Amino acid sequence: MKKVLIAAAVAAACSTPFAALAQAAAEPEYTISGNAGLFSDYRFRGFTQTDYNPALQGGIDFAHKSGFYLGNWNSNVNSSVFNGASLEMDFYGGYKANFGDSDFFYDLGTIYYYYPGKKYEGVYSADTWELYAGVGWKWASAKFSYNLKDYFGARPLGEKTDGTWYVDLSAAYPVGDTGVTLIAHYGIVDVKNDGSGPLKASYQDWKLGASYTVPEGVFKGLEIGAYYSDTNSDGGFYTDLTGKDTAKATGVVYVKKTF
Repeated sequence: MKKVLIAAAVAAACSTPFAALAQAAAEPEYTISGNAGLFSDYRFRGFTQTDYNPALQGGIDFAHKSGFYLGNWNSNVNSSVFNGASLEMDFYGGYKANFGDSDFFYDLGTIYYYYPGKKYEGVYSADTWELYAGVGWKWASAKFSYNLKDYFGARPLGEKTDGTWYVDLSAAYPVGDTGVTLIAHYGIVDVKNDGSGPLKASYQDWKLGASYTVPEGVFKGLEIGAYYSDTNSDGGFYTDLTGKDTAKATGVVYVKKTF
C-alpha cells in the first residue's frame, strides 16, 4: 500500500508539468493561412472598385502566437480613379491580442494600399498609407483608421488630404451552430480639407447581409454570402472620369475559402 501511495504522489506531482509541456508543444509558434474568393463586385467603404464587375481576390497571412501578424491581400480593380492600375495590393502588419482572459480584444497596425502599373502622366497616385487601432468583443468590433498620405489621391479643394480618418463599426453574428452568420457594417469617413456641395468627399456607408459556411463534406469551410451596400454620397465627387457614379447602392454575392 505504501508503494502504491508513493507512486500515486509522484504521478500527481509530474502530471501537471507534463500536461503543460504537452499543451505548449501542441501550440505552434506561428500559423500561415491563405484565402481566395470570387465576388460579383468589389466594394470598398461603400464604393465599387471594379466598375460593378466581378472581382477575384486572395491573400496570405502570417500570425505569431505572441500576437504579431503580417499579411498581403490582392484584388483586381477597374476604375479611372486608380489612373490605369488594374490591381490593388494591400500590405499590412500589426499586433492583436485579448485583454487578459476575456473575450475583449485590441488590434493595432498599419496598412499600405498599393496600385502597381504605369500611371497616367501628370495625374495623382492612388497609393495610400494608413495606421489603425481597433477594439472588439467576440463578433463585434470598432476600428479607427488614420491616413498618412493623400486619401487615395483625393484633393477636393486642391489641398492635401493626409489626416483623413475612417471609423468602421462591424458585426458578424454567428447564428448558433447553423453555419449562418449575420453581417452588419456602418462606416464614417471624414476627408481632410473636404469640399462642399458636389465636391463634398466625406460620407457614410453601410451594409447588411448574411453568409453560410459549409460544415462538412468536400466543400467544408467554403463560405457563401450576400450583402447589400449603400452610402449617403450624392456621387458628385465620386463620379469617375467616364461619368459613372461609383457610389450607387447594390447587392453583392460571393464565395470564398480560407485554407
